[in-house]
Amino acid sequence: MGSFTSAGGLGVLAADVDEETGALTVTGGSDAVADPSFLALAGPVLHAVSETEAGAVAAFDVTGPAPEPLGAPVPVDGAGPTHLALAAGHLLTANYTSGSVTALPLAEDGTARPATAVLRHEGSGPVADRQSGPHAHQVLPDPSGGWVVSVDLGTDSVRICALDPATGELTLHGETALRPGTGPRHLAFHPAGTHAYVLNELEPTLTVCRWDAAKGVLAPLAETPVVPGGTTGPSHPSEVVVAPDGRFLWAAVRGDDTLAVLALDADGAGARLVATVPCGGTWPRDLTLDPSGRRLYAANERSGDVTWFTLDPESGIPSRAGSIEAPAASCVVFG
Repeated sequence: MGSFTSAGGLGVLAADVDEETGALTVTGGSDAVADPSFLALAGPVLHAVSETEAGAVAAFDVTGPAPEPLGAPVPVDGAGPTHLALAAGHLLTANYTSGSVTALPLAEDGTARPATAVLRHEGSGPVADRQSGPHAHQVLPDPSGGWVVSVDLGTDSVRICALDPATGELTLHGETALRPGTGPRHLAFHPAGTHAYVLNELEPTLTVCRWDAAKGVLAPLAETPVVPGGTTGPSHPSEVVVAPDGRFLWAAVRGDDTLAVLALDADGAGARLVATVPCGGTWPRDLTLDPSGRRLYAANERSGDVTWFTLDPESGIPSRAGSIEAPAASCVVFG
């Protein structure tokens, strides 16, 4: 589990999981790195961003009860890295403040080496206080492994890039424009690899897109709300996950402090809001499906907890099952 140390978080926490109940029991932690807000696991090595102005990634050995730092943090040559992912032997970071994506090759021991490429986004959007320039918020490989996609809140777009496994170079292949002012934050792919779902932060909507892996083309199809009609007050969606069987999609919504349940069409081309439930706390920054696909875990940043839910296999509706204290919680990953 990751957290914001600048807001009282404990850094990176490790926990045991009860396979029967989903309950978490913290076994240890490390505050060796500032603001490890997002994590990615690769076997025994856990990677974390350091979401600071300097911008870095750090690696931890997680074979024991507490995470142990593996060397010094490595600069990402970008400011405010807020997301990271693994692809083709490289660690990729989305640098929110500087509006860029960085590629860092992985050494034989699984730790990151100095950056080989920084791809800088360009552009802006109509929401002056949030979109005066690019803000890369997420980067991840597509299901085919042939492309890297980056979601930019500041430019209302998703970029498709090619990553050269040998050199670590990132090359821009294309850019998909979304509706101005929506502020795309994160996306998730359908398990069939034919569609992607972009969750927007500045408007509480989900953009359904067709994904052509052969051509590396993302095409918007439709938008659907992730809050019920008549909802008052600000709603800022944060994370989106898709069921392994492709029947449901869940989104965390801050402000509204709910988990939205959307039913997906059989072919993945449509999504429909069917229910919302309380997130179990305040300001759900992250939402994670456990490896069994039977539970969701919400990292509620402002209430300082991680809450888990059991999923109804027929309706997809989550039921709260428990929680643990986790100050300034920002991310949950499973190994």
